[in-house]
Amino acid sequence: MSNSSLDLECDRLSQAIDRAEFGRLQWAKNEGPMLARLVELAHATLADRSEFALADEGSTNEVKRFVLKVHNSRVVAIAISLDRGRAVLQAGEIERSPYRLAEGPLISADFQQVDDAWMASALQELFGRVQFQSRDQPA
Repeated sequence: MSNSSLDLECDRLSQAIDRAEFGRLQWAKNEGPMLARLVELAHATLADRSEFALADEGSTNEVKRFVLKVHNSRVVAIAISLDRGRAVLQAGEIERSPYRLAEGPLISADFQQVDDAWMASALQELFGRVQFQSRDQPA
């Protein structure tokens, strides 16, 4: 039996014995490192821009949540997650921010296609949605 066949059989047995624990182990082995890589790419993309910061705020194991700060001003929320092997970046308005966010399509790609260029493009798309008009002012 090859190693891949043995791995499949081990996975089958592990899942049959304790489905919940098997799921946690699979996440730690697969999705956890993938999500960590996405966060690493996002931080690296902004590394040369000292006025930009991604401040971790409310992250969980499955979703990494950040507040984008520019010149220490809270601008938008950014969520980085995985969905069935796809990297997903989303932005949302935050209460303490005077900035609005234009709607746009979900930004996602197969994890295997994600690299520094993809992350830069994805963040550019999200940043481009920021509107500089206060929520309290009429459109």
